[in-house]
Amino acid sequence: MTEEPIVKPAEDAAVAAAPPISRVLTSHVLPRVLLAALPVASLGLLSPVPSLVIAVRRGARADWLAFAAFTAVTMAWILQIAFTPEETHGFQFAADLLLLLLATAGAAVHCLLAWPSAETARSAE
Repeated sequence: MTEEPIVKPAEDAAVAAAPPISRVLTSHVLPRVLLAALPVASLGLLSPVPSLVIAVRRGARADWLAFAAFTAVTMAWILQIAFTPEETHGFQFAADLLLLLLATAGAAVHCLLAWPSAETARSAE
């Protein structure tokens, strides 16, 4: 005698309603990763772009403030590069490094954490 596993109807409905993994990856994970890679690949020069995409997509005030913050960081970094000598030490070097890290890693982490999750996007559809 073989016993068949008892499956609850709610579990069947959840499994049937779940989209295929490839669709979730291409529609939610891939854009998130590509946008998060943009500030890193451009060395922070395009750091406001992921925040702008998130702000346009969600429209929340906090998202627009994040966009403004990353724009300010990018502009401060560009000004820091323009007005500091080629060989810097001490405070100027630390400020340059901090602005570079905020513009690259900060924007990438923000994009990965602030992007709507698959569940949020699925409930919106």
